[in-house]
Amino acid sequence: MVAVIGDIHGCLHTLQKLYLTIREKYPTIEIYSVGDLVDRGNFSFEVVEFVKTNGIKFTPGNHDYMMYYFIKHPTHRIGRPWLNNGYEPTLTSYSEHFDKLNEHLELIIKQPLFYNLSDCFISHAGIAERMKYFLPHNFSNIGFNLSEVIKSFIDDKEGILWTRSILLNVGKLQIVGHTRKKEVFFDEKSNSAYIDTGVYTGNKLSAVIVDSNMVTDVLTENTHDADIAVNY
Repeated sequence: MVAVIGDIHGCLHTLQKLYLTIREKYPTIEIYSVGDLVDRGNFSFEVVEFVKTNGIKFTPGNHDYMMYYFIKHPTHRIGRPWLNNGYEPTLTSYSEHFDKLNEHLELIIKQPLFYNLSDCFISHAGIAERMKYFLPHNFSNIGFNLSEVIKSFIDDKEGILWTRSILLNVGKLQIVGHTRKKEVFFDEKSNSAYIDTGVYTGNKLSAVIVDSNMVTDVLTENTHDADIAVNY
């Protein structure tokens, strides 16, 4: 059994409350996030610190990667869109913490792009149906080769950081963010749960409890006003 939190986008106060709710109801559960820790909300630095300090495992989102590549490899195509995707509140949150920036960037880039757990498959945007042409028929037997395939499509619009297409039914429950929904949404055909519920827009932050490839509980926290950045 695991808990998985949706896209956080710098919304620290909302994250803190949802985290406490999870811990109160499931004190020993392992907690994951589908990434997009940064951008758009007011507290990106604080969110990364909170995730690190509390041992929340996460798969980086496209916003996390855009920030990393824009700063570390500014000519790389992954980083170029960052200036058009809500970077201003992120820089503001780091304005008094630039000594921590490199540490956070290294934390982001060292995280796995997916967690293939017995309970579910966790990633930021999911395995697109198009990827079936590049994967063995039996998903569960891919093993370590899956990482190489995923990395080879890291900047592809159908890749695991970016796709908004129909997802592939991989034989287990996929937990994804990236594609925003008003409520946690389950797509039966692809066996996928979409858990980005637009916290930075003023909606809410959501988490699912997953046991043996089934969502057994949904926990939510309405967006805290202090987290919302103007124009995002």
